[in-house]
Amino acid sequence: MSYLSLNGTRLYYEEKGRGQPIIFIHGVWMSGRFFQKQLDYFAQRYRTIILDLRGHGRSAQAHSGHTIANYARDLHGLMQGLELANVVLVGWSMGAFVIWDYFKQFGTKNVKATVIVDESASDFKTPDWSLGIFDFQSLCHLMANVQTDRETVVREFIPEMFQKEPAEADVRWMFDEMTRLPESIASAILFDQTLQDYRPVLSSFTVPTLLCFGSDEKLCPVAAGEHLHQSLPNTQLIVFEQSGHCPFLEEPARFNQEVHNFIQSLR
Repeated sequence: MSYLSLNGTRLYYEEKGRGQPIIFIHGVWMSGRFFQKQLDYFAQRYRTIILDLRGHGRSAQAHSGHTIANYARDLHGLMQGLELANVVLVGWSMGAFVIWDYFKQFGTKNVKATVIVDESASDFKTPDWSLGIFDFQSLCHLMANVQTDRETVVREFIPEMFQKEPAEADVRWMFDEMTRLPESIASAILFDQTLQDYRPVLSSFTVPTLLCFGSDEKLCPVAAGEHLHQSLPNTQLIVFEQSGHCPFLEEPARFNQEVHNFIQSLR
């Protein structure tokens, strides 16, 4: 359990194991704790790092810098600070956007491969993009509710991430993690991440990529994974039939094995 000071804040991360570096990057409002079923498994084989993004989890609650572009700069700072190269980046949900923005700003030189978990090229619905989660009206409605009744928002959102209803004990720790952020930060990053659109640049990201999508489509449709499979030059697509938005929690044994097999295939 460590902290790294950079870009005007302190980022919390956990590091375990030795060898090939692999960084797990969580989604909006979440934290590295969501990868608790990955840390010990991957630490047996890799230098495994689980990051809490700026303002999330146990990282300092910085009240500025909450954009995807700045989160990508934080990731770059972490990789430099830990002197990492040939990294495998695992991005879940918004974490995928952080990876793609990292590529836009810094290129792919220090990245060996990526794993993208249940995210589309954009979360914003437009006339030419039907695979997003929010249109403008629904986004504004959610942002208002985050400001006035976040507890209800989070309690209603958690079951949407899973194919099966999570156990109450799991709901409790997820709720605690998701409400660590002040409402101001939660609204700011929700807005910024929703308006991102990486469709124009996907074809330039040539690193090998494993796409992991849950078959339950309450949040992200498998069609979004198929679009990435067609748009990114070097991909494999795996659908987890017993999962929703969190295959690493609902099918951890299979998820861990598939990611391990993918990394081994790169050698």
